[in-house]
Amino acid sequence: MTVKVKVTDLTKIFGRRSSRAKELLKKGKNKSEILKETGATIGVDRANFEIEDGEIFVIMGLSGSGKSTVLRMINRLIEPTSGKVEIDGQDLMKVDKKELLDIRRKKMSMVFQNFGLFPNRTVLENTEYGLEIQGVDKETRKQKAIEALKEVGLEGYYDQYPDQLSGGMQQRVGLARALANDSQILLMDEAFSALDPLIRSDMQDQLLDLQERLHKTIIFISHDLNEALKIGDHIMIMKDAKVIQIGTPEDILTKPADDYVEKFIESVDRTKVLTAENVMIRPTTINIQKDGPRLALKRMREDEVSMVYVIDNQHKLVGALDVMDVAKLVKEGSRDLASIVSKDHIPTTSPDTPLQDLMEEISQTPIPYAVIDDDGRLKGIIIRGSVLGALTGNEVSEFA
Repeated sequence: MTVKVKVTDLTKIFGRRSSRAKELLKKGKNKSEILKETGATIGVDRANFEIEDGEIFVIMGLSGSGKSTVLRMINRLIEPTSGKVEIDGQDLMKVDKKELLDIRRKKMSMVFQNFGLFPNRTVLENTEYGLEIQGVDKETRKQKAIEALKEVGLEGYYDQYPDQLSGGMQQRVGLARALANDSQILLMDEAFSALDPLIRSDMQDQLLDLQERLHKTIIFISHDLNEALKIGDHIMIMKDAKVIQIGTPEDILTKPADDYVEKFIESVDRTKVLTAENVMIRPTTINIQKDGPRLALKRMREDEVSMVYVIDNQHKLVGALDVMDVAKLVKEGSRDLASIVSKDHIPTTSPDTPLQDLMEEISQTPIPYAVIDDDGRLKGIIIRGSVLGALTGNEVSEFA
């Protein structure tokens, strides 16, 4: 993947004694100690991260963690104390005001928590605004605004005013205004946090639908971990101006960096984030093309299982064997495993299937789910114990 945004040692210190505060940071002093000694507030402490082109990168943390300050330093609405922000390899710290303004207008658009709409302008006029200040001619900006409003499901609302719309619809106008500019990067500062829970969920779905079609680079600020896990390709968690952890939703849930992150994820519904791949374990298998019934029976006894899955030399799933059938075959002196392989009623799923889509079936099936890839190769199996372990944050069995 191509790196769209690269942030290096980005730091913001608010207050007069920033030089002294910066020295104390290098000595390992924390935010509260520096405030007490200098009166300066550490907004962001040497943040380092990269954002890939076309991904949703969520920055989250509690109030005062530094997440919104990071966002505003990316487009230099807040000037960094030190550090570097690069967009497509261009260092924004080195551009002049005119060039910076041009970058803001053409490369980056911002969507605010409070919508930021003009009450005396219609929906269409609000959507056109960014293009208007760029000097785009009236007919062109109107067409682009109409296209953007269609993208967010507001076709036909062009002549309405903001106070005639619900909160969710107003936020869609804000999103349409950003889309109309055709910016490569969308900066969204807690854009959905002022909305009611159901409307908020709808807007998250809308954003994911848009992203699937448009592939923008989206930097999204949130204090809600469930929201971050739902929409984020990568998540950066901040605390007290520091970056604590960066990872995929699965990384955050399954490999929390410290006690703070672990506490943060306690209340998360893991079934909405974890996939079959996250909970599968190594299966006991028999190769139909080279193994015999005695080896199958030996493995079943050693692993204390009553059934095994059968694969071929390409590791493709062939079927399943029951211990009673294998024992009978051994007793008869036969080596014909193929004659007792069951191919019916084997529950299968793909590695990326959300766990919540499998919960009911897993609870009802008498045999483990087989996780297979697009080529039919067996990747692992899902047993109830491994699901329970994943939901409680404990590993049941190592999968290598």
